[in-house]
Amino acid sequence: MRSYEDPFAIEEVTLRTEPAVGEILVEITGCGMCRTDLAVRRSAGRSPLPAVLGHEGAGIVVRTGGPGTAIGVGDHVVLSFDSCGHCRNCRGASPAHCDSFASLNLFGGREEEAPRLTDATGGALAPRWFGQSSFAEYALVPARNAVRVDPALPVALLGPLGCGFLTGAGAVLNTFGAGPADTLAVFGAGAVGLAAVMAATAAGALTVAVDRHPGRLALAERFGAIPLPAGTAGLPERIRRLTDGGAQYALDTTASSPLINDALRALRPTGSLGLVARLHTALPLEPGTLDRGRSIRHICEGDAVPGLLIPRLTGLWQAGRFPFDQLIRTYPLADINEAERDCDAGRVVKPVLLPEGRNR
Repeated sequence: MRSYEDPFAIEEVTLRTEPAVGEILVEITGCGMCRTDLAVRRSAGRSPLPAVLGHEGAGIVVRTGGPGTAIGVGDHVVLSFDSCGHCRNCRGASPAHCDSFASLNLFGGREEEAPRLTDATGGALAPRWFGQSSFAEYALVPARNAVRVDPALPVALLGPLGCGFLTGAGAVLNTFGAGPADTLAVFGAGAVGLAAVMAATAAGALTVAVDRHPGRLALAERFGAIPLPAGTAGLPERIRRLTDGGAQYALDTTASSPLINDALRALRPTGSLGLVARLHTALPLEPGTLDRGRSIRHICEGDAVPGLLIPRLTGLWQAGRFPFDQLIRTYPLADINEAERDCDAGRVVKPVLLPEGRNR
């Protein structure tokens, strides 16, 4: 992406291909398109451009920066978000709350790193996006971003487990720790919300899904949730009746102030609401929404340690209990702008881009 207004451009770029110590070079087999990639257009100049975006990559390791990476040539990997590895939160198994999360993932990477991407004229591109820049045939990434997966799995489809699906499932399994006795309301049945629904069903929780698109509600119902249209009259009261007095947990993926207030009113006393979408305006909370011990917090990357959660999700998929592949439509990387249009229009839940030679 060269500017905030222009479409994506397919270009030949040069990538430094010799990994430094602790890095790996990955041949990308598939990369999910996440709303965060598209939100760069609305970032008011904070995200550096021009840049190669993409941060739900998966592929095969073709080169490593030495034996200390713990990942070898030929390994199949899913790429997730970057983290420093040495701040208090990283040391405390909370890399999603790394002190350097914003600079490493959203604003170009580590300042001490040499430029790694140049265009055909020799012009420098942003160093990398979420430690990856995986809308490409190859990505040079820190090994700590990568999670080794079973080579028998369809690696080209696994990239969204590194961010979107990780976020929704992690909110349920990590942040909430939901189980068979719990109730959950999910507001917004997109990729993150539907991953939350699937994880909640796998955990045995009773789940209500709220969305304005009938097709998304049909998917949520297929994955085990009770569907409710977003415009339902008395929505919080309906959810409280369906969940025997109110949901213990609610997850909002919409950043809609009215729905966030509905979510809070749908909670039982001591219930918790998690927000995963970034708010762009002040959030007005209506009187009484935080009474009786109710709480609200932001959830980043599902509070996940990717090396622990991604294998758990692939195991659930293999057991038929986390059918994330049913949300995916694949596109050749050259059709990235079509994928963006379909995503914006709601015609696809999760586009996955396949580089040339991988479109199968």
